[in-house]
Amino acid sequence: MKRNRIWLIALGLLLASSLLLLRRGSSDTVELLASPTFGDFRATVATTGELQAKSSVKIYGPSNARQARIHEMSILRLVPEGTVVSKGEFVAELDRSDLNNKIKDAEIDLQKAESQFTQTRLDTSLTLSKAREDRVSLRYAMEEARLRSEESIYEPPSVRRKAEIDYEKAKRNFDQSLANYSTQVQQAVAKMQEVQASLTKSVRAKEELQDLGSEFTITAPENGMVIYQRDWRGQKLTSGGKINAWDPVVATLPDLSIMESRTYVNEVDIQRVKQGQPVQVGLDADPSRKLTGVVTEIANIGEQRPNSDAKVFEVKIEITEADSTLRPAMTTSNVITVAELADVLYVPLETVHTTDSLSFVFVKEGGPVRREVRLGLMNENEVVIEAGLERNATLYLATPEGGEDTELVRLPEDERVRPQETQTAARTDDDPESESSTVIGEQDGRRRGPGNEGQRGQGDRPARGDGQGSRRGTR
Repeated sequence: MKRNRIWLIALGLLLASSLLLLRRGSSDTVELLASPTFGDFRATVATTGELQAKSSVKIYGPSNARQARIHEMSILRLVPEGTVVSKGEFVAELDRSDLNNKIKDAEIDLQKAESQFTQTRLDTSLTLSKAREDRVSLRYAMEEARLRSEESIYEPPSVRRKAEIDYEKAKRNFDQSLANYSTQVQQAVAKMQEVQASLTKSVRAKEELQDLGSEFTITAPENGMVIYQRDWRGQKLTSGGKINAWDPVVATLPDLSIMESRTYVNEVDIQRVKQGQPVQVGLDADPSRKLTGVVTEIANIGEQRPNSDAKVFEVKIEITEADSTLRPAMTTSNVITVAELADVLYVPLETVHTTDSLSFVFVKEGGPVRREVRLGLMNENEVVIEAGLERNATLYLATPEGGEDTELVRLPEDERVRPQETQTAARTDDDPESESSTVIGEQDGRRRGPGNEGQRGQGDRPARGDGQGSRRGTR
């Protein structure tokens, strides 16, 4: 009985302390605050890329594989990636199985061609020899008919006439044999030329295949470091991989004096990326090192990368610094500056809220005051405030208690629209026909900013004001 009483007392004390802690927590509300920043503002696009040489020498496999009807070749051996080789040194060995089968077939075809050549030569020799013998026999027959015709001069007219006719027939047969022999010689020459061409073709096919075999051992065309080639899926070609006859590149020898980062930009941001824009480049291998670069190439057509549903555009960034320690395939973090503004007021994105196309912030003025603001250029963390906020204001990073019930302080009518938009509206009142084209141009300018690069930056997306607060606030 006494033990039960002790347990009840302990449970009561525990409940009392819990209620006390809950009351204290509810009274000590933490306010997360932030102040606007005045200064230079940058809008950026951040991507991850991979280093590669801007120019390189390609190491090719067999160049005449298509003529040999070999469409794919497997890599048996390949030196490790990063191996430094000299001109003429071994790089790779390709599988010769298909080639050896082709050579065996070519040898069989060559044997058939040689046999056909010999048979045709013998046939034409026999045919021409028989034709010569027939011609000699016909000449003898013609001579005999001529003698009989001369001896019948004292015979009766009918006998004499018969002898003359026999002589004429024999002479005509002999003359015909001369013409036939000439034709037979021409036929024999044509047949021999045909089989000779077939034999030459078979010999050349075998020699080309044998010469092609020497190209299956691949050597370096120049001095350099071996970097593996990537296939259409982006995977490196290693031992066991296949190269095709249309693009028989096995590896490359990059020029490491000029490097570039190949990256991919999402289709949402690609319109803001332009050639010549500056880039800050970081290395995952050495986060303390910072490099600079410039956008040099932007793909005109998007693509879908493996294991991704988003469309991206390939962008190449040339590294400004020359550094011998940079190596191909190093991972880079690229921050592309797409727009810059000087002497502007900007605040954290967490302080901005949007309702029904109106943007506003909660300003601490004794209590929370909800003020409408006009937004400008935006990046991943901050947004420019063009109107509606003072430099010395104190902002809530999260929606304050009771803030949603406060009345919204609207901007003056003349500050709700940008000056250029006001001028555009005035022009369209004078010239209604130019309204559509002018307004579209202004809207495009807001997206692209100063210098046709983005006045809104990433402002097409809503500001973050989810009330979750930020670590950068002050109590």
